[in-house]
Amino acid sequence: MLGRRSLGRRFRWLWTAYAVSTVGTWLAFDAFPLIAIRVLHAGTTEVSVLAASGLAVAAAVAVPLGPWVEFRRKRPVMVTMDLIRCAALLSVPAAFALGRLGFAQLVVVSVVVGAADIAFTAAGGACLKALVRPEDRLVANGRFESTTWTATVLGPPLGGAAIGLFGPVMTVTANAVSYLLSAVAIRAIGGREPRPARPEASPRLRAGDLLDGWRHILADAVLRPLFFNTVLVSGLIMATMPLLAVLMLGTLGFTPWQYGLAFAVPCVGGLIGSRLASPLVNRFGRRGVLLTTGALRACWSLGLAFIGPGTAGLVLVMVVEFGLITCMGIFNPVFATYRLDRTPTDRVARTLSAWSITSKASIAALTALWGLLAAVTGPRTAIAIAGLLIMATPFLLPRREDRPPRLAPKPSHSRTS
Repeated sequence: MLGRRSLGRRFRWLWTAYAVSTVGTWLAFDAFPLIAIRVLHAGTTEVSVLAASGLAVAAAVAVPLGPWVEFRRKRPVMVTMDLIRCAALLSVPAAFALGRLGFAQLVVVSVVVGAADIAFTAAGGACLKALVRPEDRLVANGRFESTTWTATVLGPPLGGAAIGLFGPVMTVTANAVSYLLSAVAIRAIGGREPRPARPEASPRLRAGDLLDGWRHILADAVLRPLFFNTVLVSGLIMATMPLLAVLMLGTLGFTPWQYGLAFAVPCVGGLIGSRLASPLVNRFGRRGVLLTTGALRACWSLGLAFIGPGTAGLVLVMVVEFGLITCMGIFNPVFATYRLDRTPTDRVARTLSAWSITSKASIAALTALWGLLAAVTGPRTAIAIAGLLIMATPFLLPRREDRPPRLAPKPSHSRTS
């Protein structure tokens, strides 16, 4: 069913844009940590600082972007963000070729790309809601999820091979080109996009507008626990990634292609999960699928603390990641559809922006904290602590279905143009 239903030409172009940029992103999987480790000879703390500072500053810069995106046509915003990401990433191979690449530039590029990611995600969610009928949203999100895991299967090993053959910045160049191709595909969607309503009294952003996304999330009895659950789970998982990179590429002596393979092969589970999402919802209901897969995905990360060298260690990573990713492959499209359905059209960009900002800021804070923790206790112990905390996150899942809150439209936003 997922593969057969047609969602129209305009959705196919949106899907194409998503696919090419996602492939580019996963070709460049952990490119900056790899460059920092292998070119700039950075250690655990520096790699964690790179990951954390880029996310934290990007999240701060992106705070006004949600309201800014909300009252603009979404597709031009998406094209602009693609071009900004392309230009920022191309500065890295240019500096490398000139022998001028430094740690500070990696941080700045991370900030620019991270802020553009947030704006693009906010605009993209609103664009999807406008292009796809409500009954087709789970199918659409399932296709995005399937595309993500396909790119994750193919991208890291191909990226690792490209690094081995062409040097450490090759995948960054490929990622930049993918954003350019994404911009072309978004332009090809065509059709007239109506201009969103703008505030009558003040065309400029007000302080209260910056918090509208968080207000909507925290006022909703179902979105609120989902918000805290997803932010904490993603933060703890991502906080351990730099530690795993240092542990596997440094201490345990795995090569880049082995490191990429360890996280690529298990993504077949994401493909399986994304295909199962719609049938499972049809049979067991959305709430049951959210609760079950949300709980199951918390059971795997602790196993990463027991990685050893050689084939056995590689297999252990693959088994743990396969279980985690299969659960995520089911959970993510159901959750994404649920979030869109419970968010009014005129608040989608602000809500998704607030969600992304909080997630990135949490990842940054937890990554920095876990970098310090690893410096004191060692990477294995820090990874084990994160795994134990993730096992407690199912308690944050919503326990009941509730109607979305009724939000009265603000008078100042009532005029259309």
